[in-house]
Amino acid sequence: MNKKWWKELIAYQIYPKSFMDSNGDGIGDIQGIISKLDYLKDLGIDLIWLCPMYKSPNHDNGYDISDYKDILDEFGTMDDFNELLSEVHNRGMKLIIDLVINHTSHEHPWFIESRSSRDNPKRDWYIWRDGKEDEEPNNWESIFKGSAWEFCENSEQYYLHLFAKEQPDLNWENKEVRNELYKMINWWLDKGIDGFRVDAISHIKKEEGLKDMDNPEGLKYVSSFEKHMNVEGINSHLKELKEETFSKYDIVTVGEANGVSADEADHWVAEDGGTFNMIFQFEHLNLWNYEEGQGFDVKAYKDVLTNWQNSLEGKGWNALFIENHDIPRVVSTWGNDKEYLTECAKAFGAIYFLQKGTPFIYQGQELGMTNVKYHSISEYDDVKTINTYNERIESGVSEEIALKEAWVTSRDNSRTPMQWNSNKNAGFTCGKPWIGVNENYKTINVEVEERDENSVLNFYKKLIRLKKSNEALIYGVYDLILEEDENIFAYTRTLNNHKFLIMANLTEEKAKYIYEKEKLNSKDLILNNYEVCAHENLTEFTLKPYECRVYKLS
Repeated sequence: MNKKWWKELIAYQIYPKSFMDSNGDGIGDIQGIISKLDYLKDLGIDLIWLCPMYKSPNHDNGYDISDYKDILDEFGTMDDFNELLSEVHNRGMKLIIDLVINHTSHEHPWFIESRSSRDNPKRDWYIWRDGKEDEEPNNWESIFKGSAWEFCENSEQYYLHLFAKEQPDLNWENKEVRNELYKMINWWLDKGIDGFRVDAISHIKKEEGLKDMDNPEGLKYVSSFEKHMNVEGINSHLKELKEETFSKYDIVTVGEANGVSADEADHWVAEDGGTFNMIFQFEHLNLWNYEEGQGFDVKAYKDVLTNWQNSLEGKGWNALFIENHDIPRVVSTWGNDKEYLTECAKAFGAIYFLQKGTPFIYQGQELGMTNVKYHSISEYDDVKTINTYNERIESGVSEEIALKEAWVTSRDNSRTPMQWNSNKNAGFTCGKPWIGVNENYKTINVEVEERDENSVLNFYKKLIRLKKSNEALIYGVYDLILEEDENIFAYTRTLNNHKFLIMANLTEEKAKYIYEKEKLNSKDLILNNYEVCAHENLTEFTLKPYECRVYKLS
């Protein structure tokens, strides 16, 4: 058992723009975060992850950075950030920030120089190519839809942008680029932050030659992940990144490792030699596909997560999550936010939280916040949502259907203002919020849930205390049981003489639990989301819709 301080943390992700506004301009800010640090401390949080607060034109909510060493005015100043860092540390918590180094803003001074002429010294800091026969250099589709290439009039070449056209990709094959990034990273670490969540890091290496995708369907642009996601050769960049920066400090690093399989992950997070302490994997998110009308596949979900648990056992460490700023709310996608809101919020919470790894809670997840239904596309802010909506309209889909799709899939579902109380704008701001507050804020908010001992918020507090107070739930071995059950996700965590059984029915139907190997007693039931009758030596019973239980067996 290799103990590390970052393995024992409870982490909380803050999307600053939507967390708390201190000055009434409708935009969350640093002083707003400072005002809520005691809430996070009381919740049981040890580590705060801040989404980008850098200087940015905000075409992608801060993930388009124009100055890595300055703070966006709407969030505050560098003095405000320094105060935040100090206040976090004063409360015994740690602070990590987003590190966005696959791309910059098109307004970053580096890119302004790069695009100025073909012979500029920084031309090769980005990826420029000639077009072919009045078309883009290749048929790659941007992750945000449309071409991954944008034409620059003055130099008559195209630059690559895997995300928005305002986010040109840096050329990681250029040593000067890498060195400048390393200097910036070390500047932040010298300031005293406790690490980074590293954005889109699996995309920094592009396949040599930038060749077209196969296109049997004759599409204008083709999804091109295989050409730029975890491409062969990326490990040399990752190794150098660690050697020049992370390895010099006692910090925690989390890589956003889209496209990295469980079999490959130990190279990214190996106890000895891995680039990151842990990674966010996205395989479980791919199980839900709105376009295909799929329901939630419980068996596939537990198979994926179990594979990650088993693949990293004794080799590396998982970062556990079910929500973040890029995906809709879990209760509205995998669960049932109408009939079983609190039950499914608790069930999905317990089943991921008590696995082996460091759990991350996204703001509002601890309340059971839901997706939002805006009345018009004009109410949305997310560039990906708007681009997808426009594509759907152009393809002949009605505005009504395209809007309903946005209700389900938009990233803005997780970016609505944090719901603090039942006052106007959910207590987030005294001004006009930058994006609409969810209409259900009067019943789903911190103030209401703090007073309700059966709330989702108080359930999360119990979960956090439970994990922190039992080493078996941190370092214990994970073993899946009821492997073939299509409704129940159940597993044990075992360390020395201590053993826990965690189970949840992740459907809106009743489910039969049958497991002869463990006799269950109500005196050992330590966490549940329904009232449970007294019982002894049970091996068979019925779980209600979204019912979860945690037993301490020894």
